[in-house]
Amino acid sequence: PGSSDQTDLREDVKFTELVATIVSSLLEMRRLQQRQSALSQFFSPVVMNTLSVEDPHLVLAPRETEVSVLFCDLRGFSRESERSAGDLLDLLGRVSKALGVMTYQILNEGGVVGDFQGDAAMGFWGWPITTADDVVKTCRAALGIRAEFESAAREAGGPLAGFNAGVGIATGPAVAGKIGTVDQVKVTVFGPVVNLASRLEGMTKVLNAPILLDEATARAVREQVPRQLARVRRIARVCPFGMETGVEVSELLPPVDQYPALSDEHLAMCETALDAFLQRDWPRAYDLLRRMPTEDRVSDFLTVYIAQHNRTAPPGWNGMIRLAGK
Repeated sequence: PGSSDQTDLREDVKFTELVATIVSSLLEMRRLQQRQSALSQFFSPVVMNTLSVEDPHLVLAPRETEVSVLFCDLRGFSRESERSAGDLLDLLGRVSKALGVMTYQILNEGGVVGDFQGDAAMGFWGWPITTADDVVKTCRAALGIRAEFESAAREAGGPLAGFNAGVGIATGPAVAGKIGTVDQVKVTVFGPVVNLASRLEGMTKVLNAPILLDEATARAVREQVPRQLARVRRIARVCPFGMETGVEVSELLPPVDQYPALSDEHLAMCETALDAFLQRDWPRAYDLLRRMPTEDRVSDFLTVYIAQHNRTAPPGWNGMIRLAGK
């Protein structure tokens, strides 16, 4: 009987150890699933796959790389917050819905959600995986955001009614990865290109353009993106407020079948007008810009600037327009 009791005890211990191992494995699986669920809010499936097959510490380590950064800011928030002062939870839900549009498009195109700043979101491409079509993906995300908000604007009473978005995109070297202090670390991107994308987003209000690009991004779009997907037009060379270096700013537009108000001929006319403007032939530039459709608010920027200077380039003018504010 004593030997039988010892055998039973050993079997019970083995069973207990087996149960403990199974429970431990289930808890670890649950922990990994929770971590993966949390990360999936910021990383696209492509990035998540990379994290699952490679050492996350190595993947997330900061490194310098070429990135395309997208800044998207919600327009109409101040106006809507005044209207919804009596129901802030409803306003929060609507803002969350708007931010969800931005993050969905970023993640859907393989980007990383790098940051939230109030009612703005930032995404970037080129890390941890660099692909040849990162700029194409960035532009698809921007156009997707524009299309979502324009569609929502036609739905009176919808959660996004009254909102719009401004998008700035810049491409260049940056440091991406886990960045921060001992107290707080987040996966994001750091460098002048981030500041430039933010400045371009701010300029959308001044230039009346939903999506603005820096020169590097615009060049890549012309080289890589078919006109059936997107079009680009140069607007002007500007010096952002508080900066000394100028940047050639371009607008990203949907294809003509989605935005027939501006034909390819109109865009060619804009290019010719800008060339005349830069060559100090302001009367010709003004005449060409005046032929643009009245609904084209972007051409108003140069038209007004030329009119303010009596259609004459100032002495010593270097082709750059200094902006008075952010």
